[in-house]
Amino acid sequence: MTLVTRYPNNPILTKNDVPYEVATVHNAGVTKYGDEYIMLFRAHKLNGRSILGLARSKDGYHFKVEEKPFMVPATSGIFAEYEAFGVEDPRITCIGGEYWITYSAYSRHGVRIGLAKTSDWKNVERFSLITEADYRNVVIFPEKFNGLYARLDRPHSEISPWSIWISYS
Repeated sequence: MTLVTRYPNNPILTKNDVPYEVATVHNAGVTKYGDEYIMLFRAHKLNGRSILGLARSKDGYHFKVEEKPFMVPATSGIFAEYEAFGVEDPRITCIGGEYWITYSAYSRHGVRIGLAKTSDWKNVERFSLITEADYRNVVIFPEKFNGLYARLDRPHSEISPWSIWISYS
């Protein structure tokens, strides 16, 4: 039984679809929002810094990118220090009608995972850095397990460079 098939018209989004200048487009997270699909994608600006763009689709295949990036590295506060090299690799989880976004925050301190949320896909609020360095690609489960939230972590260290861990809160 085939559970997943590759879309024959890939890629569904390229840098040429983005209305602002970027060098690359990749590592997207997608979620359903009302009657449309929302895609957050990682893009590198020409200076090498990464940002998160937002695209919308009615069918999940044909996306239109918003005129401006959804999330760029913070320029003030604690997040500015840890997002200096960019924000990347968004993962989206809907909990209670709010969309929680985990993302990689890159800086001279390494990679930490940031947590942000939105309810309208127009405004985004950063909450916290939820890992120490060096973590990537954290995703939160949409349902609790035995009353606890769960997330998958991908720590990157000499001890376990390519493993996936689960943690609870």
